[in-house]
Amino acid sequence: MILYGSYTSPFVRHCRIALLSANIDFEFVDTDYASSAEKSPAKKVPFLQDGDLTLTDSSSILLHIKQKSGQAGFVDVADFDLYALVNTALDSEINLFILGNSNITPENNDYMQRQRDRVSDCLKQLNTIISSTTISEHNYSDGQIRLACLLSWGVFRQRFSIDKHTGLSDFLAKINTWKLFEATSPDKA
Repeated sequence: MILYGSYTSPFVRHCRIALLSANIDFEFVDTDYASSAEKSPAKKVPFLQDGDLTLTDSSSILLHIKQKSGQAGFVDVADFDLYALVNTALDSEINLFILGNSNITPENNDYMQRQRDRVSDCLKQLNTIISSTTISEHNYSDGQIRLACLLSWGVFRQRFSIDKHTGLSDFLAKINTWKLFEATSPDKA
């Protein structure tokens, strides 16, 4: 099994955590922007090769890992909705990050302002959700892991602050003590 991606990608990080958690042997190939555009029809990371099977999205990769290791998927529909809301925030923030490098910003583009507002509103909602959730130490759901990957990436890249969102701050501090999360930290690359 070969996982292609970037050490700093939150989507890739979630897949690395799932593979480590499932004790599945895999090779990780650090892939840059140009290589992923050449090797994956989705032109993004992660993508995975497992024999003749090629998967091009982190969600299908996670499902494959779960099925292959006999693990359960999402805890319930609320966890799946958390996962989906986090993906919305991630997609918007990554658009802001990448297009900002080309000077397309919320200050000069209405669509980008909508993306910025979406991220802000998602963080507020995620803070409300995580603040009212009982979290079992080192027994995190996929929605919670995806949330932690978003938060860690946003803080690492200095894309947003979670200081005013105490639920998110407390959650990130807690999950940062989990060995699998700590081992996959983007600053370890």
